[in-house]
Amino acid sequence: MSTDALNLVLPGYQNSGPAHWQSRWEAADPAFVRVRQDDWDHPDLDAWTTALDKAVDAAGRPVVLVAHSLGCIVVAHWAAGRDTAAGVLGALLVAPADVDTADVPDLFGFRPVPLQPLPFPSTVVASSDDPWCAPARAAVFAEAWGSRLVDLGAYGHVNADSGLGDWPEGRRLLAGVVR
Repeated sequence: MSTDALNLVLPGYQNSGPAHWQSRWEAADPAFVRVRQDDWDHPDLDAWTTALDKAVDAAGRPVVLVAHSLGCIVVAHWAAGRDTAAGVLGALLVAPADVDTADVPDLFGFRPVPLQPLPFPSTVVASSDDPWCAPARAAVFAEAWGSRLVDLGAYGHVNADSGLGDWPEGRRLLAGVVR
């Protein structure tokens, strides 16, 4: 069933540019579709979670969430309090942004980061030198969300600046989310 899934791409604050692995996956494979936001530069929690809810409903088939940075926090908020997330097979949560400590006023509305278990399988991918989330905090997120934790090593914020290109290891991690 997972091979028929639609992969919903959830970029973070200010979107993912063309060199970002999320954009590259989306450009290369029609099974990856970006969840569009009205304002990438001034995110609003209610608007962003509503966009995710609509995308899941509109998919018409099972989905896997492919989130980066603030997108991971959107997934946590969206799933918080849900006993089930019908249609969601799993989530790859890459470089979650620790908005609780970020000194970015546009992100304050996403505080606090929900620490409830996610109602679907998930993997948190963290970098040992991520400026947006300390490794210990990524471990707290993974444990609270019931996620498998993968430490990539030193890859910054696991974005275009990390030099990952098409990031084939990420595709392997994605394939392992839904078991």
